Parts: sequence; C-alpha cells; structure tokens
Amino acid sequence: MSFDELGLRVELLKAVKSKGYTDPTPVQARVIPAILAGRDILARAQTGTGKTDAFALPIVELLSLRKGKRRHPLALILAPTRELALQVGDSIKAYGRRVSIRCTVVYGGVNIDPQIDRLKRGVDILVATPGRLLDLAGHRDVNLSQIEFLVFDEADRMLDLGFSNEISEVLELVPEDRRTMLFSATYTQEIRNLAKIMLMEPEYIEVTPSNRAAESIVQKVHLVDRPQKRALLIHLITQGDWTQVLVFVRTKFGANKLTEKLVEKGISAAALHGNKSQSFRTRTLKDFKKGEVRILVATDVAARGLDISNLPHVVNYDLPGVPEDYIHRIGRTGRAGVSGIAVSLVSPEERDHLKAIENLLKQKIPKEEVSGYTMGGVVPDYVLLRPNNSSSEKKADKGIKEIVEQRKISKQRAKSSGAKTKSRFTGDDEKAGKNKKSRRKLSRPGSHSRQSPKRGNSRGKKNR
Repeated sequence: MSFDELGLRVELLKAVKSKGYTDPTPVQARVIPAILAGRDILARAQTGTGKTDAFALPIVELLSLRKGKRRHPLALILAPTRELALQVGDSIKAYGRRVSIRCTVVYGGVNIDPQIDRLKRGVDILVATPGRLLDLAGHRDVNLSQIEFLVFDEADRMLDLGFSNEISEVLELVPEDRRTMLFSATYTQEIRNLAKIMLMEPEYIEVTPSNRAAESIVQKVHLVDRPQKRALLIHLITQGDWTQVLVFVRTKFGANKLTEKLVEKGISAAALHGNKSQSFRTRTLKDFKKGEVRILVATDVAARGLDISNLPHVVNYDLPGVPEDYIHRIGRTGRAGVSGIAVSLVSPEERDHLKAIENLLKQKIPKEEVSGYTMGGVVPDYVLLRPNNSSSEKKADKGIKEIVEQRKISKQRAKSSGAKTKSRFTGDDEKAGKNKKSRRKLSRPGSHSRQSPKRGNSRGKKNR
C-alpha cells in the first residue's frame, strides 16, 4: 500500500513525500483510514512506529475541509511530557501549514503569557500537557467546548506519571459527542478501564507486540558490581570511541551525579530530567543532536518521546523496574532500519529485573565480559587483589590476602562493638523516658493531650 491509496489530499501527500516517506508504516496504514471513516481508535504501538503521523495526517485532512477561521480548537492532543508535546506539535505544523490549519503547543515550566497570546489569535489543533492545559482552562484562556477530535498519546505513560485525575477533569471539559483516539505502548488493565470510559465502539489496532525489540538493535549485558558501573561506562565510552550515547538512569539525583563525574573525566555530558527548566532541556537536546554534547544522561520521564536520528548507542546504567520500559529505552536506537547497540550494566541487585526483561523478550540477552571491570572477567595484573573474584584471589600474594582479611575482621569488630554500645545507651534512654513520663502523669493527673488541628489538603497541578 502507498500513501496515495489512503484518501489524503494532494497537499498532504506532497508534505509526506517531502519527508522522504513513500509507503505508510503498518500503524499508519490501519489508523489513517479508520480515523477518516469516523471511528474511535484504541491502538497499541511502540515509539518509532510512526503513530504521530497516523493521527496527525487524518485530523489535518478532516479539519482542512472546514471553511472559515475559528478561535477555539476543534482538536486536542494530550501528551505526557513537554518533549513529546513539542515533537507532536512540530509534526502537525509541518502538515497544517500546507492546508492553512493552525496548531499551537502549550506546556508547563515556561512563561504562560506567550501561550495565552497565541491562543487568543485562534487555533485549530491544540497540543498540550495535562497540567498546563487545565491551568489555561481554569482561567478561561482556552475553551474546549468545541473539541471534535481528542487524542491521548502515550496514555500508559500519562497514567504512570499520575495524571488520572487530570484526565478525568479534561473529559469533563470536552463534549461527549466527539471522536477519541487512545494510543498506548502497553495494554494494561488501567488502559482497558480508561478505554471503556472514553471510547465508543473503538477499532482496536495492534501493530507491534509489546515484547519485541527491533531486529536492528544489538543487545548485550555486562554483569558488574554497582561501585564499578561508572568506571566501566567511562571505559566503554573512551575505549570504544563512542560519539553519541543516551544513558538511562533511574533517578534525577543519579543523573546529575553521573553527569558530574563524566565531565570531571573530560567527557562532554549533560543531564535531562524533570527538574531542569524547559529552555535548558530544549537547548540540551539540540546540542546532543548536533553532537556538541557527547553523552545525554536521562530519566525515563524526560526521555519518553525523544526522536534522535541515527543514535548509535543506548546504555541502561540502571535497569528499569518495569520490563516494558526496557523496550521503550532501547527503541531510541536502531530506528528506521539503521543498526544500533543497547548495553545494560547489571549489578547483582538487578538480577531479578534482568530475568523479568528476558522473560518478556522470551530470549536471553547475551552477556559479555570486559577485562578488569565485569564480574568473572580477567583482572589486570596491576590490581593486587579484587575480593570475591576467584581469578584475582588465586593470583594474589598471600600477604596481601592476610592484610585484607585482618582489615575485614577489624571492621566487623568495630561495628559489633558500636552496636552494643548504642544498644546499651538506647536502653538507658528509653528507661529514663518512661520514668519521666510516669512522673509527669503523677504530677498532672487531670492533664490530657491536645490534638493538633488537621491540615487541609491542597492539590497542585502537574506541569510536565
């Protein structure tokens, strides 16, 4: 099937061809005709399958048939993060300008006034993150009463980020008579429940199973003690002469710390996570794509939706707790048929996570040793002794092993002695506390404890 067979107008077909596309992806071939036919959509598709154009093209097509300018949007696309919202907005604008359809993007973390001014000039398609959208709607800067097309992009990530209440509030602001499309990389029970609430007799479309990684991605695992992870990563980057690497960590603090250590070693690196300002995130991503930043250290939330062409390496510095997130992470490389390498640094504490990922993939990920760094690997001669490494312990001098063993015994004794001392003093303190409490009750028989007033709950909006 070609794009010419999908029923799109000539201007949009030219825009598609200008992007270098000739044939639609599987998700586009199924979603575009369904939306043009007026159906609600429940689609399971991974990042990188072309799902953005799958809903952008038919919505722009249908809205371009309307005459006259409108102030309030007719289509609303919700995205979980700022980066994904901007990416979706860019795609829609590329098609919209060909047929005089106006699109704008609103998201938190930046000054709201320019967004309000843009909305006042009128818009056909609005792309938004939930928090900022509800801020604008609450102050009546945007009217959602005329929405005809409602799209939830990466709905599973939206629920993961705790946007359930915001989704409910948005549904109250849009008309019941509308076309709704829900796109998700996973199909959990939460997604099923959400679909029942939002969709009317939807067409269910599943393109790529959630437990498959692209064949163009070479996967490998390095088993390494957690303290050795940073040294191993630096070794892989420098010895392999890696020029562009996306590194996934679990926490914002971890991203900042690893970035700091990489920079200390003379490696150009930057952290990307939710605590960074939007202007910083946009500039950092731009520098990374241009090659001015060599290593991008990111959390899952910040990296979801990133589209980086020809990214050669992805590293799981920390394994994700959810197996499906592993597929989303490594999917940043090996896109559009270009090969890529996905490396996971797995510590003993993460063996269960690795097992869960391999169960999902229904395959074992090859394990590779790196001499001097990974567990079970050959230890270099300059390392006198590496404890718990059989090869190192065999080669080590007897005197060295005795010194290490004596130090270990001394530490254990000191720790044990300290624990006993702490326990003795804690017991005395507890007794003293009980005596004081008893004396207090005897001296004030009529006294009673005063309860502190309850605090009111306040809920702030998320501005992702």
